[in-house]
Amino acid sequence: MIFDTDIFIWVQRGNLKAAKLINNAEQRFLSVQTYMELLQGAKNKTQHKYVKEFIATFNFTVLPLTENIGHRASIYIEEYSLSSGMRSGDAIIAATAVENSLALSSSNTKHFKVVKELELKSFKP
Repeated sequence: MIFDTDIFIWVQRGNLKAAKLINNAEQRFLSVQTYMELLQGAKNKTQHKYVKEFIATFNFTVLPLTENIGHRASIYIEEYSLSSGMRSGDAIIAATAVENSLALSSSNTKHFKVVKELELKSFKP
């Protein structure tokens, strides 16, 4: 399963349900977009270190941005940005999940529900 950025934020806030979701996953993936968002949200080097250690401790695989992911994400923006307000970061995360045939776990389902080929797993904190 690939995890949206919001799942990590719930864990950082102490949400045990989010932590259990990650802990119980057989395989853990995140888009390079999510990785960058987590680092960007850090306020200092200690928080950067925490993000990196968390990803390493739980054996997350960071999936790179490929040409196919970039192409698919640009199609999502063309199709959904005007009608549904899809943003580029969400398009990259959704495209990463679809291109790697992975389900996406997110509590922000409104950001992703328009993508028909995406297997979306709703997380309710």
